[in-house]
Amino acid sequence: EVKAVHAGLECGIIGERYPGMDMISFGPTLEAVHSPDEKIYIASVEKFWKFLMEILRRMK
Repeated sequence: EVKAVHAGLECGIIGERYPGMDMISFGPTLEAVHSPDEKIYIASVEKFWKFLMEILRRMK
């Protein structure tokens, strides 16, 4: 499942320096981010890591 969310991410900072640069931000599944109830779904960390490693492998 893909969701778009509003959040403050490094992409905004990098985008100011490199206007027009295409970027994405992705990561494991989080809930109640930046709150005392913030949670990360541990099972999604492994899935995210494998996906990231595959992207990087293909970029070589």
